[in-house]
Amino acid sequence: MIAFLRELMQPEWMFLRYALLVGALASLSLGVIGTMVVTRRISSLAGASAHAALGGVGVALFLQRVCMWTGFTPMLGAVIGAMAAALLVGVINLCAKEREDTIINVVWALFMSVGLLFLARTPGAIDLQGYLFGNIVLLDRSAIWRTMVLDVVVLAPTVLFYNNILAMSFDATFAELRGIRVKIFYLGLLALTALTIVLLIDVVGIILVIALLTLPAATAGCFTRHLWSMMILSSILSWVFVTAGLLVSSRYEFPAGPMIVVLAGVVYVVGLAVSSRRKAR
Repeated sequence: MIAFLRELMQPEWMFLRYALLVGALASLSLGVIGTMVVTRRISSLAGASAHAALGGVGVALFLQRVCMWTGFTPMLGAVIGAMAAALLVGVINLCAKEREDTIINVVWALFMSVGLLFLARTPGAIDLQGYLFGNIVLLDRSAIWRTMVLDVVVLAPTVLFYNNILAMSFDATFAELRGIRVKIFYLGLLALTALTIVLLIDVVGIILVIALLTLPAATAGCFTRHLWSMMILSSILSWVFVTAGLLVSSRYEFPAGPMIVVLAGVVYVVGLAVSSRRKAR
């Protein structure tokens, strides 16, 4: 371990230092938002927003290359796609009283399919693998600043409105009776979830951001009963998974993203088994 830390300080290992730092910073947002998503039981929203973001990327690339709208970048398309999908899910759920899981699956399929149709008419090579899996070991300083801004955007409202979020997460009806604007907080949660996903897709890819939004929070839920402690433990677990996955992948030359997901999945299964056994006693 000491030898590895010495190697990490070498100039040629700068890419890994960036990856470890971004992973630590991203863990804060992932732990907080992931806890609220898991508690509200809208984990599949992460997948819908992520794939809707991919649909937005498809539209943006088409507008760039075919319509010559150079200002319409893939990141802008991803933001619009993810935000539109998240808010559409929320509005339909609130107004039409439809089941969230049904709406999420419809939006997921619709937005991604639209993006793929635009990509089919977009000339030139398109690296979809980069959007799906990202590459956490190819980051620069801009990723660090972007992740820090995301942490501020996520943590500030969480701290300021923690009691309202707590009430909404566990009993929305009671919270509404107490005068809490549940609908506004609910739509705000969806928007923050979409923003977190979009800003981290460029860093870790769609697959990894979905896993890190749900697995650490679900694992933390096996051992904690309070929302704040679940957020803290989820952030710690997310950091541990990212760090351990990067160290193992760099040592044994495995892909970093899949290694992080596998470690998170194994720990979740173990945590679920331990929690079930404790409840059975």
